[in-house]
Amino acid sequence: MATRQLLVAPPEALLRPLFIPNRLLLGPGPSNLAPRVLVAGGQQMIGHMHKEMFQIMDDIKQGIQYVFQTKNPLTLAISGSGHCALEAALFNILEPGDPFLVGVNGIWGQRAADIGERIGARVHPMIKDPGNHYTLQELEEALAQHKPVLLFLTQGESSSGVLQPLDGYGELCHRYNCLLLVDSVASLCGTPIYMDQQGIDVLYSGSQKVLNSPPGTSLISFSDKAKNRIYTRKTKPVSFYLDMKWLANIWGCDGKPRIYHHTTPVVSLYSLRESLALIAEQGLENSWRQHREVTAYLHGRLQGLGLQLFVKDPALRLPTVTAVAVPAGYDWRDIVNYVMDHFDIEITGGLGPSMGKVLRIGLLGCNATRENVDRVIRALQEALQRCSRNKL
Repeated sequence: MATRQLLVAPPEALLRPLFIPNRLLLGPGPSNLAPRVLVAGGQQMIGHMHKEMFQIMDDIKQGIQYVFQTKNPLTLAISGSGHCALEAALFNILEPGDPFLVGVNGIWGQRAADIGERIGARVHPMIKDPGNHYTLQELEEALAQHKPVLLFLTQGESSSGVLQPLDGYGELCHRYNCLLLVDSVASLCGTPIYMDQQGIDVLYSGSQKVLNSPPGTSLISFSDKAKNRIYTRKTKPVSFYLDMKWLANIWGCDGKPRIYHHTTPVVSLYSLRESLALIAEQGLENSWRQHREVTAYLHGRLQGLGLQLFVKDPALRLPTVTAVAVPAGYDWRDIVNYVMDHFDIEITGGLGPSMGKVLRIGLLGCNATRENVDRVIRALQEALQRCSRNKL
């Protein structure tokens, strides 16, 4: 029986019905959920240690191996967003004092460097302006100079719309006894990546981009070289929650009976399983082609409005997130707000080093259609007419 008087009344806001606007999400993510993923997320809860849940987790592992194009046994989903997967990679690979080479050509390299510093690694950032990429020659010089144990690169730098080439980079790293870590959060399923064939040692991505699944889960895989480093490290990872030995067990990657580690996000894993199933049914190559063709159509329409693409070299443009230089005489906020307020379409400005320099338009998964391109072009055309600050 309560013995004290309540001081806080039930919030009036929570006594009103939940309202969610119907918006077309054409930013860099999250993306609109695929209808089948929405249905999956409405299924009833089961226990996170039930045999049926373990089967769903096994399905997810196989789906990740497919979209990553890897046979790595240590492949699983993380109970957290792409940031969480980045921390899982760095917490498990790096130890205090380890030299860590980071490609910083946007916000994700900045975040990787920050996390490395928090671990106590000796971080060596390679800083480039947004929109630029790293060549094999540049990386070889840095590898020879710093002798890192790990190199971080972002395949799809969503803050600037640049696509980092990967062929030959894993082989180069291995010649210098360095592991290669790649962020594919904004690029996975939208452009080719071949983890095993490209010699990538740690690869991670997120659920909320091309996979059209809710934010909050992420995908990660470790090569045998990376796994060996994890299992022979001298110190424990700084995070218990992201300790890969524990996660390998709960995900059935170590061949031992599964032991409780943490309560996995059961309903989110239903959704992730279905999003991977949709990609498997469509086929990776068809998904890559869809994004390439629809984004090429978007680029043509944007240029038809007189807008300039931020990444000059077409071969280095990310097929999922397009960065457009903010046109002279406009404030990017006015354009973004107009498109949202009048058309219920989300596009965004820059992020990190690209803040104030670009507008970003994402075509992710089921959102990557010519119809959606036409919708956002109509919205942009009207916004450009109404938002110019050069008008008298």
